[in-house]
Amino acid sequence: MDSILDLKGRIALVTGAGQGVGRQVALHMAAHNAGGIVVNDFHLDRAKAVAEEIRVMGGKALPIACDVTDFGAVTTLVETAEGEFGRIDILVNNAGNAGPTQGLSDIKPFWETGPDDWASWLGTNLYGVLNCTRAAIPGMLSRNAGRVITVISDAGRVGEPHLAVYSGAKAGAAGFMRGLAKAVGRHNVTANCIALAGVNTPGVAGLVPDDDTMKRILRAYVIRRMGEPSDAANMILFLASDAASWITGQTYPVNGGYSVSV
Repeated sequence: MDSILDLKGRIALVTGAGQGVGRQVALHMAAHNAGGIVVNDFHLDRAKAVAEEIRVMGGKALPIACDVTDFGAVTTLVETAEGEFGRIDILVNNAGNAGPTQGLSDIKPFWETGPDDWASWLGTNLYGVLNCTRAAIPGMLSRNAGRVITVISDAGRVGEPHLAVYSGAKAGAAGFMRGLAKAVGRHNVTANCIALAGVNTPGVAGLVPDDDTMKRILRAYVIRRMGEPSDAANMILFLASDAASWITGQTYPVNGGYSVSV
């Protein structure tokens, strides 16, 4: 019996795929019969490393460096990918945080920030999603088939006091996806989100100084562990597959019970 998660040779573009969740999504899809994976990252060396992992598995991969906040660069990315593989069937908007340089340790209270500080959070988490979707969606519509999956955060669902702008950007991305779902559903294109809580990735490595701090953090989780990239990749693979062909406009929390609001 064929696996319902078999991607049947479809081509996927995964942004921010050089490490963490994006890398695992790319590997998951390669392992489930994707016809090719476009591995995007801001850093080309990271994209190349993941592409090589996919090739070792017997899959096809194309590494491309691109800043998702640059619409011209994103357009070129999609054109290059379509030139290599002929099409993009699955878009995973995974690139997030505040771009390649700013991390969670750089955060200030909202009232101590200004538009220059907000731009990086809005750029990657909202405009990056708009840019990539705008570039990839015409091909999906022309073929009457496609999947758009955006990785948001539980911050966008329930709010985080130290991440107010980030919360707003992720909520904006989720709202965009709901609107997109209604606009493209008649073309057999689905649009969904997953919302993550804390995941063990290089982006959060070093933010927890000791075991006692980790224990305090995990009190907020019904399942007393941090997430793993595979937890996120499992849900994204499902949403990309035929198993989710009648699901659109939804946001699925993958969060260990960090929040349980509807």
